Amino acid sequence: MNVEINAPDRIEDTVVSLVREAKPVRKNPPPVKTGGGNRRPRLLDLFCCAGGAGVGYARAGFEVVGVDIDPQPNYPLPFIQCDALKLDPKFVALFDAVHASPPCQSYSDLAKRNANAEEWPRLVEPVRDMLKRTGLPYVIENVDGAPLLNPVVLCGTMFPGLRVLRHRLFEANFEIVAPTHKKHPKVHTFDRRKSHFGKTDEWKDFVQVTGGGNCSLAAARAAMGIDWMTKAEINEAIPPVYTEFVGQALLRHLALSTESVKEKVQSA
Repeated sequence: MNVEINAPDRIEDTVVSLVREAKPVRKNPPPVKTGGGNRRPRLLDLFCCAGGAGVGYARAGFEVVGVDIDPQPNYPLPFIQCDALKLDPKFVALFDAVHASPPCQSYSDLAKRNANAEEWPRLVEPVRDMLKRTGLPYVIENVDGAPLLNPVVLCGTMFPGLRVLRHRLFEANFEIVAPTHKKHPKVHTFDRRKSHFGKTDEWKDFVQVTGGGNCSLAAARAAMGIDWMTKAEINEAIPPVYTEFVGQALLRHLALSTESVKEKVQSA
């Protein structure tokens, strides 16, 4: 859904209408007391792509609105097409938290191997500056090698049922404690040169979903916990379980922040 977000008198109505139109992705999500009452907290999902991160936050209990500069017809939640770095601060202020996944290509191992990192934008620093100015709890997600500050690393081995390794870094201005990082298993392969070729099953074992991949699209979707994306979209996505986990930590932070404000008011 494309909407006008630069008309101040209509910004809050826009957000309310967007979240009302959202299809529920979790049954009976927990309400969280916020400045707006006992509604579910709102999260802005910047550089949202096809929604791997957004769906995880929605499952954790957030009302999510995605933003991306490109059309995202498969994004399964309310969506606004625009430049995330040019959002009206009044619009951003209507949310309780912000997640951002700026483009990762410039920081990737592939770009380093090909010596062409300069071909893609490096937006982590300007995104961080923007998020700090909001004063809101925020998360920045990116790949190994990105210049995130004190990031937590999440891996598929940390989550039962997930069958991709897919390391991702998460920088946040609240505490996230990662689960135990387990030993990496062998990954299903189509490469006959590898010693474990023919000894794994794409429907039971870990798979690789980037680039050409080493499994079918159906198996990649099952391994990632994503059933709505194309191959190109799933190549760049993160498993929703990652941000469901981060979202639970964020909910705890929001609840503690609300209690802290109440205590200060009562003691004044």
